[in-house]
Amino acid sequence: MFGDHKWVRFNRLFYFISICILLLLSVPARAVDESNQERRLSFYNTHTHERLTVIYKKGDDYVMEGMQKIGYILRDHRANEVHAMDPRLMDFLYDLLTEVDNHGEVHIISGYRSPKTNAELCKKSNGVARHSRHIQGQALDFRLPGTDTAVLRDTARTMNAGASAIIRSRILYR
Repeated sequence: MFGDHKWVRFNRLFYFISICILLLLSVPARAVDESNQERRLSFYNTHTHERLTVIYKKGDDYVMEGMQKIGYILRDHRANEVHAMDPRLMDFLYDLLTEVDNHGEVHIISGYRSPKTNAELCKKSNGVARHSRHIQGQALDFRLPGTDTAVLRDTARTMNAGASAIIRSRILYR
């Protein structure tokens, strides 16, 4: 039916396809079960010298204890006031760290600011917004050792997708 050379080519193709199918069948499905996926963040507060590594989210659910610990380490260190941080800010931060492939310690420069602290900073600097998102727990000034701030800024801008996240040198808003 086939000439010798065609039969050899057919056999080779058949064996090649068979091996590929066997390899595909032998590899377990790698479906990610996101219902158990843990999101972890590490922080270093440059003013209080405190460190925190915490799981803040499991699957689709925020871990209340983890979010409280984040609120504490991101507190207004001048007034020692704690405020809840927006969980969407933490999600954006986590996604940003994933994009730049650096889940190291986030060095906090400023997290939550009380209205009084923000007003005092406004008097001293024209770079502080009077109605800053820091007051609502929706902003974070930080550095990420090992990643240039320009890379963070540019990556955050590409991830933005309609949100209000902006990085200007070291500031993350949500």
